[in-house]
Order: sequence, then structure tokens, then C-alpha cells
Amino acid sequence: MQHQQIRDREGDEGVSVLKSPNNSPTMATAQLCVFFIVFSATLATDVKLKFKPATTPVRLFTEEELKRYDGSEEAQPIYMAVKGVVFDVTKGKEFYGKGAPYNALVGKDSTRAVAKMSLDPADLTSDTTGLTEEQLKSLDSVFEGTYKAKYPIVGYTASRILNDDGSPNENFKPEDQPHFQIKDEF
Repeated sequence: MQHQQIRDREGDEGVSVLKSPNNSPTMATAQLCVFFIVFSATLATDVKLKFKPATTPVRLFTEEELKRYDGSEEAQPIYMAVKGVVFDVTKGKEFYGKGAPYNALVGKDSTRAVAKMSLDPADLTSDTTGLTEEQLKSLDSVFEGTYKAKYPIVGYTASRILNDDGSPNENFKPEDQPHFQIKDEF
């Protein structure tokens, strides 16, 4: 390509224009467009590789759906929720499976029971009302040190994302939740 000096309509200033070998400014523009498209496509491919979305989308579980994963069916995974986060505890089947010591905790959000270290049916709930500061610290410790450290997150309970009236919880931000890498997972 060559540069050629041309004058604007009034003939005052020279403007440098790219011209192709056949001296056509249109051809030069077309070549630049092709270059830009190829460059953009290459850049987009690189970006897609670096920001690869998660392979398994995160689910939202209602109480009814979560009950299906209580360890009673051999072929089903075993799920339990703590602080509204649903964990797949299947690899801990000897603790959470049918007839196992902590089976009462699965198939539901057992936040209160985990905080109190209790298997009392009255504590098998997500309600944290009235828990002591010590129980809340214990809950956070077990949540971080046991569940988040050992078990994959498969979703969230509707109560974590929705208000009691079913409206969206404005304080819920997927990117602030455990294991979320990108907003698009939801």
C-alpha cells in the first residue's frame, strides 16, 4: 500500500490517505476492514478461552425439590443445605446416607441444626432466630471448614434468593456467593 497526499475540497491542507496498489481508496478501506475483522475474531477467541464459563450451572432448589435428595434412593445424590447453600454430600455417604448418623440433616436446609450441633427435629430448619453469638461463630466455622472445603456446591435454596413474599432478595448477588466465578452461572 502507498500513501498519497491529497487536498481537501478547499485545497488548504494535505491529508494522507492509504491507497492500494491499484490506487483505489475504497480497496484500501476494504482491506483495513478485513484486517480489523480478522484481528477482532482472533482477540475474541483468546478472550473466550480465558473466561470460560462454568460447566455446570448452579440450581435454585425449593424445599420440595431438596427433599428428593435425602439419601433414601440409592441412585440419587445426597444434598443438604447450610446457610441457603446446597451441597452435594454424596461422597460422605457413610455419614449422610440412609440410616447414617447425620441422615436427618439431608434433604433440607439444616442451618440451625449445624449451628447448635443438634439432630433435634425442631432444629432441622434454616431459621437462625435466637442463636447465640457462639452458635453463629460455630456455624460459620463448620460452613467454611467442613462444607465449603469438602463438598461441591450444586445450588441455593429459594429462601436464600427470595424474600418470604416470593419477591427477589435485592441483597443477593450471585458473584458474592461461594464458588461463583461469573454472574452468568445463574
